Amino acid sequence: MGVLTEPQPQPQVEDQDFHYNEKKIPNVEDGATTSNYDSDEPIDRNAQAGVQKIEAAAQVWTKTTLILAFTFIWIVYFVDSMQQGTTGLLTGYVTSALGNVALSPTTSVLSNIIGGVFKLTIAKILDIFGRPQGYMFSVIVGTLGLVMMAACKNVEMYSAAQVFYWVGFNGIAYSMTVAVADMSSLRNRGLALAFSTSPFIITSFITGRVANAFLAGPGFRWAFGAFAIITPVITAPLFIIFVYNYHKAKKAGLVVKLPPAPPTEYSTFYYISRGDVFGTYRHLAAVSRTPGNILYYAREFDVIGLLLLSASISIFLLPFNIFSYQTEGWKAPIIIAFLVVGVVLMVLFICWEKYLAPVTFVPYALLADRTVIASCVLAACSFISYYCWDSYFSQFLQVVNGQDLINTGYILNIYNIGSCFWSFVVGLFIRYTGRFKPAVLYFGIPMTVLGVGLMIQFREPSYNVGYIVMCQIFVAFGGGTTVVGQEVAIMSRVKHQHVATVLAVQAMAASIGGGIGYSISAAIWQAVFPGRVRAYLPQQILNNATETALITTDLVTQLTYPVGSPGRIAIQQAYADAQRYMLIAGTCIWILPVIAVFLWHNVDVRTIKQTKGRVF
Repeated sequence: MGVLTEPQPQPQVEDQDFHYNEKKIPNVEDGATTSNYDSDEPIDRNAQAGVQKIEAAAQVWTKTTLILAFTFIWIVYFVDSMQQGTTGLLTGYVTSALGNVALSPTTSVLSNIIGGVFKLTIAKILDIFGRPQGYMFSVIVGTLGLVMMAACKNVEMYSAAQVFYWVGFNGIAYSMTVAVADMSSLRNRGLALAFSTSPFIITSFITGRVANAFLAGPGFRWAFGAFAIITPVITAPLFIIFVYNYHKAKKAGLVVKLPPAPPTEYSTFYYISRGDVFGTYRHLAAVSRTPGNILYYAREFDVIGLLLLSASISIFLLPFNIFSYQTEGWKAPIIIAFLVVGVVLMVLFICWEKYLAPVTFVPYALLADRTVIASCVLAACSFISYYCWDSYFSQFLQVVNGQDLINTGYILNIYNIGSCFWSFVVGLFIRYTGRFKPAVLYFGIPMTVLGVGLMIQFREPSYNVGYIVMCQIFVAFGGGTTVVGQEVAIMSRVKHQHVATVLAVQAMAASIGGGIGYSISAAIWQAVFPGRVRAYLPQQILNNATETALITTDLVTQLTYPVGSPGRIAIQQAYADAQRYMLIAGTCIWILPVIAVFLWHNVDVRTIKQTKGRVF
């Protein structure tokens, strides 16, 4: 994995394309100028409390402790990848059992968007309270989501459970990504990220059999229930390591305790009882700036902005998933109302952030950097493309290509295996060249476009499944390059105290992109599949209205028709027609990432000192 050493002073050599102009990037917190290089002080006393705590812990943890931390991160990712792979394969059966397979992506739109936006809240927890607190909060919420999914009785409850699930497990993965950034130099960060996610290479060969065993045995509910028990147990050791080292640093006098806030002269009730509106406002404003009370944290977390952003995006995207259930389609009043309200809420969010928010989501100085913006564009478009064609891909492989659940799991996991393997190659490339832009621009994006584009042709039932496997390998190698590249790119442009924030913004962009991709796929599915399947089905099946309705909504019913039968051929062709439009949409979106990555700064990460203490 590399040599763990205390960082030595390095000359601060700036690449000609890598510097912050003092007039361009003001430090929004203290009015001074900033650069990408942190000071030589062991702990940045201008950083937020959570950042100071992890920098203090980095001064006292040993080489053994650091190795243990990386080991437990690997173990947590192992369980997380096992859980996601297993439950992901069962999603089609879950929604079928609960009422409607067409809701498979619909139930994920709201949960993905909220899960992505909520990463900004988790970033605040990591920066204000500390890394262990944000990590454990995510574990609790994710476990609650698993419990709810195990007990769900209808699609509505399942959708609510998905919100908790994705907030929690997105938060766990995000917290560990931030932890990896805290424990590694920027030069080695690509390798560290590759190592932490490498369990996907192993679990990809297991999840299909595990899912099949649950489906054939105790049922899908026990799959969620089992992981609800396993997850807290496996995640606890990493939490203990971080808490232990924080207390070790505290005993060493490296953690500065903030002085208690001075008491206010009068209570809030005093001003309200006197009818003093302005006095009440001034009092609440003063209280909100005092650490330790709920108003302070509501202000720091920008609760109003969080609610406006989540609601605006969710409400705007929902019509793309439910329009087919309205008799008037896009002309239905509820559809128009959703679109209008979504746009209005987005305008309100922008106005709030620009003119009214006392603490914004992200310092505008960071968003002024073209590499930060462009890396978020790449993350969003990658997820839009992926979920455009992946939302129904599991069902497609089973119905069109005749694969059982185990083989379907293998094919679906080609991306995980290939991207995780290839990310080591990308990490080594970045370590020894210091550059990430050429790898993404000249290899990552072209390979992804090639893989997705070729599937437009090879989706037909007449082609052997081996061609789809080939395309998945291309997409995997391209994805392994772009994911590592975009994360290193955005972290290369900020100081350590802003790493959690920019990673949260990038993750939010990816989750919103996933929600858009889900919405596009759901809209295409609902507009194409039911009509095409009715057009292709033999008349004797169409005469049975109940059976026809089940064919358009239920995966199990679709699989009851033998391969080669007229009914199965009709269903296969309808799947292929819908998948064609999904793949075309997923291919065309890649024109935006090409432009975005072209705008990246060509940074040499070998010249940047970002983290403090003992790191990889």
